[in-house]
Amino acid sequence: MNKIIYLLVSTAIFVSCQNTTQQAEKKTKSAKMEITKEHFGNIGGENIYLYTLTNPSGFSVQITNYGGIVTSILTPDKNGYMDDVVLGYDSLGGYLIESPYFGAIVGRYANRIANGKFTLDGKEYTLEKNEGHCHLHGGNIGFDKKIWNADTFADDSIASLKLSYLSSDGEEGYPGNLDVTVTYRITPDNELQIEYSAKTDKPTPINLSHHGYFNLSGTSGRNILNHEIYIDADRYTVVDNLHIPTGELRDVTNTNMDFRTPMVIGARIGMVDGGYDHSYVLNNQGKMDRVAELYDPQTGRVMDVFTTEPGMQFYSGNFLDGSIVGEYGLVYQRHHGLCLETQHFPDSPNHPDFPNTILRPGETYSQLTTYKFSVR
Repeated sequence: MNKIIYLLVSTAIFVSCQNTTQQAEKKTKSAKMEITKEHFGNIGGENIYLYTLTNPSGFSVQITNYGGIVTSILTPDKNGYMDDVVLGYDSLGGYLIESPYFGAIVGRYANRIANGKFTLDGKEYTLEKNEGHCHLHGGNIGFDKKIWNADTFADDSIASLKLSYLSSDGEEGYPGNLDVTVTYRITPDNELQIEYSAKTDKPTPINLSHHGYFNLSGTSGRNILNHEIYIDADRYTVVDNLHIPTGELRDVTNTNMDFRTPMVIGARIGMVDGGYDHSYVLNNQGKMDRVAELYDPQTGRVMDVFTTEPGMQFYSGNFLDGSIVGEYGLVYQRHHGLCLETQHFPDSPNHPDFPNTILRPGETYSQLTTYKFSVR
């Protein structure tokens, strides 16, 4: 469906629901969650599909099985107006030509591995380098460029899309056959849940994440500098000029990295070299907890982030430069969107003191992240 038509129809449905009688409102609340499937394109003779998950209030998420990409999230503002709050493209072609990981699942290892090398059980492995001397987000053909198998499910409380992919031994230089499952779910409470699971037949590093670019002002054309952000982290990983961790976990107190009190993003970004692109050491201690909040005062939209992961990369869209024309014809200038990527720390295989990212046979990798949308 054309993105603009889809947006208008979804807004009309939401407004209609808001104006129903109390009896009709009860019926709406008891309605089932919905999933639809449509053809999205073709890659090498293989069909690619777009799945739309919708709850009874009209909140909806569109996901394609190419790269596990979230192409759209429609959620209301304080006046009930539905708008798309993630960056992306109107069609599959944009994601195939040029995309800074818009909305994708990144792996086997999200973020950077220094020099594309690590040593595991006494053996050195060399990975594909796709950012200078570094290995970034899984390499040249990471999980963001794979075609995933898809299964759907919906009932009164959940609509889910289960994506699975078998990453073969040696892919991008990684050891072991890795069987990966990523399940997207939406709930009646306007939550997008992402559950990750994986098993391997050889020891291997793994660090999966969702690389969505969020802008709670929707398709207004405004950037994210007026958004307020809260991050529950006392420390962050210090990096060198190649964004590789030095090993130091520095206290955020009295620095421009401190978001333990909500702060307007644009207030201090000019004092941060290159803008924000830092991994935060979360205070959740591995438990599912609220670790961040993003708020747009103009629309009233709020996005809370919950995760079991020990870290979160806050990236303020520094490399967007106006060269990308995205969905709805928007030109993505610098800071048009931001990422809150829940994950382990960058380059962990080369830092034994960081939380473990090595998965071994007989173990199960698992993590859960939720993005919850509301209004204030």
